Order: sequence, then structure tokens, then C-alpha cells
Amino acid sequence: MRKRDHNVLTNAASLLVCGLLAGVVVAAAAFPAVAMSGLAAKAGAETFGALPKELTVGQAPQISYLLASDGKTPLATMYDENRRDVKLADISPYMQKAIIAAEDHDFYKHNGVDLNGVARAFVNNQSGANSQQGASTLTMQYVRLAIAYSATHPADVVAATEDTSKRKMREMRLALQVDKEFSKDDILTRYLNLASFGNGAYGIYAASQVYFGKPPNKLKIEEAAMLAGMVKAPTTNDPTTKTGYPLALDRRNYVIDNMIKIGAITKEEGEAAKATKMVVKDKTTPNGCVATNKKEWGFFCDYFYRWWMQQETFGSTSYDRERRLKSGGYTIVTSLDAQAQNAADKAVRKNLGVNSKAARMVAVVEPGTGRVRALSVNRNFKIDDPRKPQNKLSTDPRKRSKGIRGNYPNTVNPLLTGGGDIKGYQAGSTFKIFTIVAALEKGIPLRYTINSPKQFKSEYIIDSSSSAACPGTHFYCPTNSVESMAGVHNMWSAFGRSVNTFFVPLQQQVGSENVVKAAQKLGIQFRSTEDADFANNKEAAHQWGAFTLGVSATTPLDLANAYATLAADGKYCEPIPVQEIKGPDGKKLDIANPRCEQRISTDVARAAVDAARCPVGDRSSTSRCTGATAGEVRRIVGKPVAGKSGTTDSEKTSSLVAMTKQYSVAGIMADPDWPQTNQQMGHNTPTGINPPVYETLRDAMKGKKGIEFTPPSGKIMEGDQRSIPDVKCVDVETAKDRLRGAGFDPVVSSARVPSSCAAGKVAGTSPNGRTIKGGVVVIEVSSGSGTPAGPPDNGAGPGPGNPPGQGGRPGRNG
Repeated sequence: MRKRDHNVLTNAASLLVCGLLAGVVVAAAAFPAVAMSGLAAKAGAETFGALPKELTVGQAPQISYLLASDGKTPLATMYDENRRDVKLADISPYMQKAIIAAEDHDFYKHNGVDLNGVARAFVNNQSGANSQQGASTLTMQYVRLAIAYSATHPADVVAATEDTSKRKMREMRLALQVDKEFSKDDILTRYLNLASFGNGAYGIYAASQVYFGKPPNKLKIEEAAMLAGMVKAPTTNDPTTKTGYPLALDRRNYVIDNMIKIGAITKEEGEAAKATKMVVKDKTTPNGCVATNKKEWGFFCDYFYRWWMQQETFGSTSYDRERRLKSGGYTIVTSLDAQAQNAADKAVRKNLGVNSKAARMVAVVEPGTGRVRALSVNRNFKIDDPRKPQNKLSTDPRKRSKGIRGNYPNTVNPLLTGGGDIKGYQAGSTFKIFTIVAALEKGIPLRYTINSPKQFKSEYIIDSSSSAACPGTHFYCPTNSVESMAGVHNMWSAFGRSVNTFFVPLQQQVGSENVVKAAQKLGIQFRSTEDADFANNKEAAHQWGAFTLGVSATTPLDLANAYATLAADGKYCEPIPVQEIKGPDGKKLDIANPRCEQRISTDVARAAVDAARCPVGDRSSTSRCTGATAGEVRRIVGKPVAGKSGTTDSEKTSSLVAMTKQYSVAGIMADPDWPQTNQQMGHNTPTGINPPVYETLRDAMKGKKGIEFTPPSGKIMEGDQRSIPDVKCVDVETAKDRLRGAGFDPVVSSARVPSSCAAGKVAGTSPNGRTIKGGVVVIEVSSGSGTPAGPPDNGAGPGPGNPPGQGGRPGRNG
């Protein structure tokens, strides 16, 4: 702000004249029928001096822009009023001259109130002329707009715009003050940023975009003149309507003539401009998540919106937060990675379109930051029109019988992230990773072995009528998806093959409440009331036998982030949809920064990832993998990977997590309308969940270098190694006693092996050198053929040798 010298009258003289004229000239200019009277003059002089002298200018609503992570690609725009403030230097000189020609020829000459104009309007209006004249300057118009936008009560808005002499006097008084405090260029800039141009365009930036699809610094003479001509009556002079077009054209040419008149352009320039056909684009600016740059990006946009609405930084109430978003003029660089998002969008719809009952849902999270890089599902982010519904009837028989429609092909429900009625979906054996983490935290190493039977009788109590109960008992007795999975396993082989009868006893040993706690530390939320009741009650959690098999509900986002925590060496980061937020002043907000903390030890995380390389066909120099439930992942992605597949009873859901050091991708396939679906969700089939997960990861990684996971080392992998007693050629019972005495768990093999020992005696053990304390040692019985036994085992425990299963079914399946 700066003070300026005035050319026509001093401020004091202006105030005196305005005060004297306020009750007479102003009233007559506003209301030609008002008679001149001494009372009016006296009232005007007295009240004018008592009017407010300071104009409080609030921030007019500004459009907020959402961009992809590159800071360039548009994602969405959100606004109550489509407005973006710009500097005068970013406005075409033609536009500056056009608005002066249209509204206030003497703008750069008067002191905010054009006394000559007031007098002319008074004389004209008293003469009975057909056209009435006003006396508002651009400065007075700006004052009127500023008061309206600064109003905190609807009555103040009415007072700022009603056609009364009181309003005129207040505008004059404040205009004089504004003209004193601001430069003419400042006032012109503020006016052009506030004015309404119709069709939802507020301010010159929005108007340039809506009508001509260009920034305001590119406006030509004829375009600037058209826009300047609209501010007087934007609805009447709307060039996008049949009736408004000729009026807008006439008004445009009128402004061009005025530009010639005031010397803003030459006559030749003006005539050429008038001869130019008026072409408008009617390019309404998209608003909200239903109008994203790419329609598939609506689910990510909605996640961002829901996240914003939860941040107290933006206001104490949901109303305040929404107003900040839609009127705060933020530039928001989201975490959406266009490469990953486009890959996911393509993959989830491949071979399974939006009309499928099954929803293929894929979430991508960046380990170490928590930034959500992609969210995609084979659905349209769209509100289904109840008048012309496209959605099919619900797959839930009860809802279908009542005529209730389902969530396909259109929905705006947060299928991928949870919220409202969306509680999540069972993710099957992907949850076994939490049992591994809990066991490692208890000091149980990766090499720890368990003799996994075809059916395991646990200590967990369930309903005796359940098919998962041992016959005639109330004990939970899980089985495997394939009988041949039975045998001795360590964590590598059990996770690679998804052996239920390994993980339920392992969970029982470490305490299921500790497994639940591990899941929570890694970011799993329990949104359903039933799951939350189990998770938040230690006694109930202790009896949650099937938890390790993935019977609780989760979302693709939570699952991706849980595994991302492991990929980040145990550093948990809150999922976040932004990486930079700037206010209208250009300053960055700290709320966009990652929110991370170390939740589990680096050693535990690295050991868990080492086991997680087995199911997806990868391995490190330290891993001892003997099976893979999704072995194609490593080959297709072509980079170091880890992860796990999962399936639930009767394949009502299927899931897969696959991750590199840069991306954690989790996919769940389910029927959101009817969790008890009779449809089978596949894995590595064209319409299953595996392809969209590994194709998303593969395409997201294109152009990026693969980074090796750091393998574990030391005790967390090997455990407390002890020497195995030599029991060769002794009888079986003696061998069992010696092994137990040394702290091992002896298991007698049912198969006979050739050896030099007598038939029925112990031929040797597997392993036969050293193994971990408490580990399983298999006693091999001699067939008495006289042929020596084979070479020693490597300590990983014998592998069953069966082909990999699909993994993940709670109760009976892995």
C-alpha cells in the first residue's frame, strides 16, 4: 500500500463535497424520482462523516488444484467458486484497458469517487432521459465486492448489494480510503480477481479458462472486450446461450469502441477486432472427484478427500475443513504416481470389466514414506442416477429381493480404503506374515521347525458344530489345502507353501494376542465390530485361533501398507495421499510430510521379508525356500520381490501382496455387496487377482532399478544352534530319549531308508549335524539293506516335495 497525490481534488475537499452531495446528488443518481430537499442535504452531510473509514477485506474463495506426484499432471480441481487470483503482470494489457473502457474511463484520474461522473449521472437522470446512468467507479465496485466477500452474515451480503443511498454513501467513503491506501494497479488487479463473469467463472483467470481455454495473459483485444462487457450482466450477456450470444456480441463491440475512444487501441485495431467472429469454448472447469482428469482416478481422489476431511489442521469441524479445501486456493501435489496408477487401472480391468460382480481391488504404497501411489478397482467412480440407474441388482439375495441395487458398475464407496459401511475383506494367508513377525520378536528363528500334520488339533476352543472342529470335540482343528503339505517345515518352507498346520501351532506357541498386536503395529485396522472386539480384548484375542489364516477383514490399502512396513526395515508410515501442499501464499504446509516411526526392529523386518520371498518365487542367499504359492511373480516382475498369496474358505476372496523396495502392491478380489458370495475368486487365472497385482508392480517398476532386500543375519535366522546326539544304529525309543534330553523334538519317519544298521534300528537323523534348540529332529529308521544313508541335511528340515498350493484358506486351507 502507498499514499498518492490526487489530481482532481484533495482528499479533504473530496470528503467535504461528498458529504454535501451525499444526501442529494447520490440519492438522485441512485433514485431519479427522489426530490432535492434541504433535509436530504443536511442528513447526507451529517451521516457521511460517521461512515466506516476502513475496509476489511477477506480472502475471496479460491479454487484448489490437485496434481499428480510429478507436480504437473492435473488430477482434479475443487471449488465453491471457480477463482484463481493472478498478478497484474499475468493479465493481458488489453484486458486491463478493456475493463476501464467498459466501466470507468477516468479510473486513473479520480480519487476513487468520480465527482464529475456523479454530477453527470444526476443531470442525466433528472432530465428524464431514456437511459439512466450510474456513478460507480471501479474502485466503488471493488469495495462492494470486497464487502460482500468479507461478510460473515447473510444480512451483510444483502446490505453490500442492495440498491440504496446508504450503500452508495458507504461505498464512496470507503472508495476514497481504498484509493488513498492502494495503487491504481492494485485496485484494478483486485477488481479483476473478484468480479463474476458468469458460468461459474469468478475472476479473470477462471473467465479466460472457461470461455477461451487460455491463461489471461494470452487474451486478444476481442476476447478481452467480450469479458469486460460481461461483468455488468453476466447472466444476460452469456455468450454460451442462444439469447445471450447476440447481446454479448453487441456489448463486446461497444467496449471495443470505447477502447478506441479512450486511446487504448487504434481505430484499425478496433475495426479488425470487431470483424473477428466471436468464438467461445464454454469450457466449464471440472469440480470434485466425479470429474477427475482421468475417470479411473476418482477412487484415489476420494481417498484424498476423505483424508483431508480428517485433518484438524484444516479446521475443527467438517464444515470448516471442506470450506478450506474448496475455497482456500491450495496447490496440492498428491502422492498419485501416474505410471503406477495407469498400470493398476489397466490391470484391474483386463479380462474383467466394470460390470463384473467381483471387484478386483489394487492398492500401491511406497515403503518408507507411506505415500499412496495408486488405488484402483474395476468400477466406475460415479454416483448411480436413481432416475436412470445403471447398477445391477445386488448380488446379496436378501437385498436383491427388495430391489436394492449393488455397487457395480458405478460406486463412490471407499472399496479400497474402508470407511462407512465398508469394513474390508478377508485376506487369507497373507496374514501369516504377522505370525512370523510375532514369532521372530519372541526369539523364534526362521530355521525353527515344526512337524506339521495333515490336521492339527489345537487348544483353541470353537463351536463343536463347526466344520473346523475336530469330530466330537470343540477344539479348532485346521487342515491344509493339500494333504501332501504335511511334514517338517521351517518358516521359509511353511510360508512358501502356506502350511496351515505349521502356522496355527506357531501362533499358539507365541500367543495369538501377540500375533494380533503385530498386525496392529504394522498398520492393520479392525473396522468391523466383531473383529475389533476380538482384537481389543486380550482374552478374546488369545482364543482367536484362525487369525493367522486371515479371517478378519482388512482393506487392500492396509494390507499394502503392512507389507510396506516390512520392506522399509520395520519403519511404519501412516498412509498419506499427498507429498506437498502449498497455500495461496506459496508457503508449504508441514502436514504433507511423512509420518513415520519404527514399529518393529530392523532385524525382525528383514527376517520376515526373507521368508516372504519364498511364496513369490524369489530367494536370497540366506533363504531356504522349498515352495511358492505365487511363483510366477519373480519371473514376471523381473526384480527382487517378496509377498504372499491368500485364499479364504470356498474361495470367497482371493488376495496377493507383491512388493519391491520401492512399491508394495496388495490386491484383494471379493464381492463387496455380498461377502458370503457363491462365486469363486481365482488367483493365477486371466480373471483372478494375481495378474493385476504383478502386472501393476511390473509396470510401476519400468525404468526403475531393482534394489535387493537386505537379508537377515545371525541369531534371528539361525537361532540357538545345538549339536544333535549321534543315535545311529540304536533303537528308536532310546534315540527319542536322547534327542529329548538334548532339547529337541523327535519325530519318527514312517518311511524306511537303506542303511548299514539293522532293520528297525535308527539309520540316522535329519538334520544330522546341528539344528536349533527346540527344533524338530526326524528319526530315520533303517530298512536293513546295508546301503549307507544319504549325505547330511542342510539344516533347513526335510521338504515335503509337493507342488505349491494356492494358500490362505482359514479353517481347512492354506
